[in-house]
Amino acid sequence: MENGNSFKNSQIIILGICIAVATIVASIILSQGAFRIMKFTKETINVTGSAQKEIRSDYIVWTCAFVRREVDLKTAYKKLEEDLDKVRKYLVEKQVNEKEMIISQIGTETIYKKKDGKDTNDIEGYRLGQSIEIRSNDVDKVATVSRESTELINQNITFFSAAPEYFYTKLDELKVEMLAKATENAKKRAESMATSTGNRIGLMRSAKMGVFQITPITSTDVTDYGSNDTTALDKKVMAVVNVSFAIE
Repeated sequence: MENGNSFKNSQIIILGICIAVATIVASIILSQGAFRIMKFTKETINVTGSAQKEIRSDYIVWTCAFVRREVDLKTAYKKLEEDLDKVRKYLVEKQVNEKEMIISQIGTETIYKKKDGKDTNDIEGYRLGQSIEIRSNDVDKVATVSRESTELINQNITFFSAAPEYFYTKLDELKVEMLAKATENAKKRAESMATSTGNRIGLMRSAKMGVFQITPITSTDVTDYGSNDTTALDKKVMAVVNVSFAIE
């Protein structure tokens, strides 16, 4: 009987030891897991990545205008109508697509005689004006016409040529490409910084888009709010991202 009790006591002791060992091992595993979670939560590296690319505009908007000033309103209207025909003919001869021309309505201004520097109620004449806006994918051709169009002055037309506006129509696709390159750049920077301290980066914790801007190719300007230049045919695109990585 005593031997049986001793055997049971031995089993209880062994079981207790096993439970104690298992508890210690579990505590170690849990503490390591908690440490890793805490490290993942607290130890991060924040970097800024950037990417640049040169592009060429693929869409142009150009506006030209012409005016007539005459004493008689009907005469001014007739002369302006003749000018419109001449301008339209000139553009067609330069191979500008007529379907790409947007002709504005006529603007009319009454000009009053002045006395002592102030307008009187007496009409001196009328100034009528009209404009043609051209929107085209044929950037080079329209840009050339915009520079040469002042030739119309030789046809006794009071003609004005505005500076063309240049656009890039694949901007959405470009943003995706540039942000991916900027994020890749941020990862390389983070890896370089972590390696120098004997660490390595883990998963990306967060990413936030920074400045996305389009500037003339020779520009060095950087703005906090970004910019979208329309004055230059050749442009430079820059994308910036702020990324946070876990440190392992």
